[in-house]
Amino acid sequence: MNLWDIIRQTLSALTAHKMRSFLTMFGIIWGIASVILLVGFGRGFSAQQKANMKTLGTDIAIIWGGRTSDQAGGYAAGRTIQLIADDAIAIQKECPKVRFVSPEIRRSVNEVSRYNQAARPVRGVWPAYQNFRSLNIGVGRIMTDDDEHEARRVVLLGFDAAHQLYPGKPALGEQLLMNGIPYTVIGVLTKKRQNSSYGSGQDDGQLFMPFSSMERDFPPAFKGSFPGWVNNIVIQVDNPEEHEEAMKQVRTTMSNRHHFNPEDKDALFIWDTMRGAKLVQRIFDVMTALFGGVALTTLGLGGIGVMNIMLVTVTERTREIGIRKALGASQLDILQQFFAEAAVITWLSGLIGLLVGVGLCWLVSTVPKPDFIPTPVITAWSMALSVVTLGIITMTAGMYPAKRASVMTPIACLHQD
Repeated sequence: MNLWDIIRQTLSALTAHKMRSFLTMFGIIWGIASVILLVGFGRGFSAQQKANMKTLGTDIAIIWGGRTSDQAGGYAAGRTIQLIADDAIAIQKECPKVRFVSPEIRRSVNEVSRYNQAARPVRGVWPAYQNFRSLNIGVGRIMTDDDEHEARRVVLLGFDAAHQLYPGKPALGEQLLMNGIPYTVIGVLTKKRQNSSYGSGQDDGQLFMPFSSMERDFPPAFKGSFPGWVNNIVIQVDNPEEHEEAMKQVRTTMSNRHHFNPEDKDALFIWDTMRGAKLVQRIFDVMTALFGGVALTTLGLGGIGVMNIMLVTVTERTREIGIRKALGASQLDILQQFFAEAAVITWLSGLIGLLVGVGLCWLVSTVPKPDFIPTPVITAWSMALSVVTLGIITMTAGMYPAKRASVMTPIACLHQD
């Protein structure tokens, strides 16, 4: 019996028992589809989280002054560490593993345009800040080094801030009074989907200006501030894989300047987004592995269903096996026939399941959905895992019934009712 005869006979047996065949194949179909879909969702969650982290910034850390918990250099514990602009300059010079750095001043300022007014937060930053904080220009230009060096009165508007101050009107080139001081709008940022921030809220609702301009026109106006005081310092590391070493360099530089123990974790508060990203990545990797394990378990149960149906088939066709053996069929002939039938059922179901899984992923990626639902990512390794698992199921679910059929004797088969 050739392969085509085996396939035709298997399809004939499947159509003869439609409900039983459907239930048997459904286990494999849903198992394969589950592997593709659940692993796709796991990878999709991971990719979505990475994209969300990049809205805050690319490979950045935010540094705030803290309060010392250890004595160091003759200074008592409990001393407040106040950051200044010169700290950012020192980090830039003394920390080779830091690519870019920017001090930051934040405060709310009254803004008045020709059309509206607001009291939105403003950030004074160095030009490099715009790149590693993912501030993308929709209209106009970004701030330049010349703007910073010359302390020009120019401002960038967040998307929502621009729509409030210039509702339905072009903002580029307009004059904006900020606490009565005229500033020129040089750009409007694109709409930004952002799920985390620090300081004074989402970037869409804020304004950005050169640090030197803000330090001159809008210095911090509260008790305890002094010339050079900054809210925080933001850095971008040169190599994300070496961010721990970069943070050590920063702590060493800051400890030398402010006379605290570099091992004192309370002296500086550092939000290391790279460490957080790695932790989140590990969480999603575990979640993806869990999803894959659940899907493979479902696929394994489908394999048990195939083995069960093949055992039933062997029982139903006992007399056929006896007749074939009486006519000269060998154990290998019987073994090949029933194993091939199990393989056809398994791989036909697997192919359908693969198409169903990919189709569902495509459907989810194309239909409108809430932001919290990710787009599934179809991975080559999940498909390869499905194929390998199918091979294992074929061997286990097909070989045992086929082996059982092949060792039956003609006399025992023909005498069985």
